[in-house]
Amino acid sequence: MTDPKASRPHMPGYGIAGPDEGRGLLPWTWAEERLVRSHDYWLATVHPDGAPHVMPVWGVWEHHAAWFSSSPQARKARNISADPRAVISTDNPLQPVVVEGVVQRVGDDHDIERFTTWVNSKYSADIAVAFFAENACFRLEPRRVFSLDESDFTGSPTRWLFGEGDLSGGATPG
Repeated sequence: MTDPKASRPHMPGYGIAGPDEGRGLLPWTWAEERLVRSHDYWLATVHPDGAPHVMPVWGVWEHHAAWFSSSPQARKARNISADPRAVISTDNPLQPVVVEGVVQRVGDDHDIERFTTWVNSKYSADIAVAFFAENACFRLEPRRVFSLDESDFTGSPTRWLFGEGDLSGGATPG
C-alpha cells in the first residue's frame, strides 16, 4: 500500500497553521505507530434511527485496517449490519488518531485465524479460533484519518485520504 495523501484539515476558529508551518504535516508512519500501540479503541457506529453509539473495543491495527470482534447480537454489530460506516479512534487523547471508514464482517477462516493470533499476542490472551463460531470478527477499512499532536496543536493537525475518501460504503442515506 502506498501512503495515503496527507493534507491540513479545515478547522476554522482554531488558528491552525498552514501545512508547511509548525511541525508540518505528520507522516503516515506517525499515525500507524499510534494505531498499532493503542491498547483499546473507541468504536462509533450509528443506530438505525441515526443516534450515535460509542463503545470501547479490543482490537488491532494490521494490514492497513482496524480489526475487532463483537457478538453478532451486540448493538455495535447490529448497527454495522444496518450501516457499515463507522469511526474508530485510539485511546490517547493527546495524540489521537481517528479513522473513518467502512466495516466489513470477516468470514474467511484464514483471516479469522490471523486476527485471533494478533489479539492473543497483543493482549496476552488465549482466545480460541472456535470463539468466532458464535462471535464475529470485523475489519474497518479506512477512508479518512485525522490526527494531531497536542504538543503542537496548531501546527500538527493532519488528514489523510484513502482513495476518494468516500464513506458511502453502499449504505442508503437515512
